[in-house]
Amino acid sequence: MNPGPPEGVPEVVGFGVLVDDIVLPDGTTHMGVLGGGGIQTVFGMRAGSDRVGLVASVGTDWADPVYAWLAASGVDARGVQVRPEPTPRAWQLLEEDERRTQVWRVPPEAVRTHLALVPERVPPSYRRARGFHLGIHPHDFDLDFLGWLGQAGGVVSVETFCPAESPVPRARLEALFQVVHLFSANELEAVSLLGPLEPPALARSFLDLGASVVVLRLGQEGSLVGERASGRLLHIPAVPVAVAHPIGAGNAYCGAFLAGWLHTGDLATAGVYGAAAASFLVESVAPPVFGPTISEELRRRAQALRVRPISL
Repeated sequence: MNPGPPEGVPEVVGFGVLVDDIVLPDGTTHMGVLGGGGIQTVFGMRAGSDRVGLVASVGTDWADPVYAWLAASGVDARGVQVRPEPTPRAWQLLEEDERRTQVWRVPPEAVRTHLALVPERVPPSYRRARGFHLGIHPHDFDLDFLGWLGQAGGVVSVETFCPAESPVPRARLEALFQVVHLFSANELEAVSLLGPLEPPALARSFLDLGASVVVLRLGQEGSLVGERASGRLLHIPAVPVAVAHPIGAGNAYCGAFLAGWLHTGDLATAGVYGAAAASFLVESVAPPVFGPTISEELRRRAQALRVRPISL
């Protein structure tokens, strides 16, 4: 186990806040759900760390709920800024096959202002964290910012938050894997990047392109986690829970996986904690507050999962 960061420095850091207005395939709506990647990510991070921070920008309209949730969940909020522009808010329209369409409900300038990722928004103490996780667009990721995050030796983890609309050049993916350590995508996103391959071949292709560790999320079929150095590929089953909606489950998985990986360096342990954290988002309309009861149940769910090796 690596030594933790100095006192007062978060061990792991997530990014971003978005308010979701969710429309399920049957027309059911859930309005004003706090999320946007960062909230669900730090929920997952709390599964493996007591020292979690969030970098985000919110408007005065949602500042109080954000600060209240972070305080109740034991998440450091020094990286949260309050700005006059309305908090980014969007319709999340889900289809039966779990495809999702996002429609912004605030002006474009508010989205750009709040979601900008620049070094100046990362508090100095956060820059010494052991790990960072954030979502990226497959066509528009900032290699300079990602490289800056990792320059002090922290592990950088990313996940795509939508499918690619057109082919992404191989060289662009290889450049991404030069600056990030952990890469995650769901099956739809992975196919959009690599073509119609079976899940083990998708995972293998990302590793061949230079990814050090890959997490391929397969919904109710669980996930595949692989490591280039050891050549291991494992299947992690999903936790069987009643489904409210899938939004945020991938963020929670990635946050828990990163924290577990940093503490153990073990694919199986990180994977089962990721799956267990994701299950709470799947069964909940909004991200639950992380506390002792959830922590205990999360560990029980993780320990009940049976990991299976997959041949590369």
